[in-house]
Amino acid sequence: MATKNRIATSRTKKMVYYFGKTKTEGKNVSKDILGGKGLNLAGMTNIGLPVPPGFTITTEVCASYYDQSQNLPTGLMDSVKKNIRTLERELKKTFGDSKNPLLLSVRSGAAVSMPGMMNTILNLGLTDVAVEGLAAATGNRRFAYDAYRRLINMYGDVVMGIDHEHFEKEFDIIKKKYKVADDTDVPEQGLVELVAAYKKAYKKHTRSDFPQDPIEQLKMAVEAVFSSWNTHRAVRYREVEGIRGLLGTAVNVQAMVYGNMGDDSGTGVAFTRNPSTGENKFYGEFLINAQGEDVVAGIRTPQPVIEMRKWNDSIYKQLISIKSVLEENYRDMQDIEFTIEKGKLFMLQTRNGKRTGAAAVKMACDMVREKLITEKEALLRIPANDLTQLLLPSFTVASKAKAELLTIGLPASPGASVGKPAFSAEEAVKRTAAGEKVILVRKETSPEDIDGMHSAAGILTSTGGMTSHAAVVARGWGRCCVAGAGEVHINADTRTFTINGRKFNHKDVISLDGSTGEVMRGAVETSQPSLSGDFSRIMRWSDKYRRLDVRTNADTPADAQRARDFGAQGIGLCRTEHMFFEGDRILAMREMILAENVKDRRQALRKLLPFQRRDFVGIFTAKYQS
Repeated sequence: MATKNRIATSRTKKMVYYFGKTKTEGKNVSKDILGGKGLNLAGMTNIGLPVPPGFTITTEVCASYYDQSQNLPTGLMDSVKKNIRTLERELKKTFGDSKNPLLLSVRSGAAVSMPGMMNTILNLGLTDVAVEGLAAATGNRRFAYDAYRRLINMYGDVVMGIDHEHFEKEFDIIKKKYKVADDTDVPEQGLVELVAAYKKAYKKHTRSDFPQDPIEQLKMAVEAVFSSWNTHRAVRYREVEGIRGLLGTAVNVQAMVYGNMGDDSGTGVAFTRNPSTGENKFYGEFLINAQGEDVVAGIRTPQPVIEMRKWNDSIYKQLISIKSVLEENYRDMQDIEFTIEKGKLFMLQTRNGKRTGAAAVKMACDMVREKLITEKEALLRIPANDLTQLLLPSFTVASKAKAELLTIGLPASPGASVGKPAFSAEEAVKRTAAGEKVILVRKETSPEDIDGMHSAAGILTSTGGMTSHAAVVARGWGRCCVAGAGEVHINADTRTFTINGRKFNHKDVISLDGSTGEVMRGAVETSQPSLSGDFSRIMRWSDKYRRLDVRTNADTPADAQRARDFGAQGIGLCRTEHMFFEGDRILAMREMILAENVKDRRQALRKLLPFQRRDFVGIFTAKYQS
């Protein structure tokens, strides 16, 4: 009965909310219904930022989709068509038109950010007719066919389940034919031929032609986004992050803007503050003549956003201005996506950005000083698990000075990690479960690598940048990550990689410094952190507002002293058997366990007694210190 009631309710409630210059709906609708992306797109539109218009299909529709055995609720597509007509009037374009077509992006957006975990489809609405209309409307036939090949690839992969490698194989053939290395160097005729090859590959693997009805494309894309809510990678991400109780994902349908229209266009991802260190400095990357997926997926290694000043200083200054507006409005560090189309800036997304534990602490303290938030709000901004990242070891200066430096990549997520290379997510999971410390080594990571990324001690990629999938997820989890190490050439089939002609395999030990981007040979020595600076300030604020005493689980004098140094008020649990795990103690403990008579057992216990006495003296000394 409950399921039937929810289905009935979904039919009576509003399922689609529009945002644009003509109207922006959903002003008093919650994030739980619109999702974070949908709510923020409407919010940016309301405060006058340059946002392409569109509409959001609610999370309640996603819940109904699953309640109805993965069928869209009655009336949804009628409402979608109505909003398409509003978009057409606002932009003076027509969906699927042969002269001036409207194209759409279709993206997910749950109430809690899940970067890269769910599906996206870009350039939707292109057909054999519309691609010529786009070419005519823009005066750029190469661009039109570049957009069409992107749609066929993404639609085939995301909606129809065709492995991306089948399309990549066709692209390699075209690039070889025209003797070019980069996608952007393929000429117009090459892209026309590539579209034809992609359509053949699509038909081969689906036994149907690529759909020429834009409404059919849109319906299937919406279903694909809803379906991605329960993919393994999305479910696993929610498990790791402890995300529960959500209705599902919203779907955000937005007018396309094009970063791949030439050298006056581009796309990028940026953070209003440094998500690795917390420094109050605009931080991000961009690519010229590219679409957003090129940056996020790590297919090309982008340029630091500061370099945009040389390319288009006015756009850079506009972004800096928007950075301030967003932080004043949302009172938190923002993760933004943007596109520049023929010299005009558009904002595609803003959300509270993922950050490392160290960055979370610094940002919280800085924003209190800047009077953006209160001390209590600052404490609530820092997830408890993030603080453990500040307690992890780092490489000592002396040991790094002696270490053999192999190469330097981008410092994508700070920390120190040591392990042996694993060349697939499955391998990383298996070897970690067997007790090994591994470094996941990939050309670039994708959402399918989620289990391996969570298992690995660190992540090393040869392509991608500071805002790639690997970097964003690693920072959110506190994993050490070095990205875009271009000198690392990986052969996953032979489980080897080479750096400047030197070959390494799955048995070699390497060390990563995610704070500097350094990749070193062997196991580099680490040191323990200390309580100081902003971390100490956060602990003092915690003492100021907390209502509970904090006592530590300490089994040795060293544990007890360290806990007291970090502010614990006493010892809450002491498991004495842990005192005997190391050195000569474990030998005496084994003697006691294996003793065949009372005399031998007592003799072994006499060896253990002095150790235990000294440890209890140390523990009590730490406990009762002032």
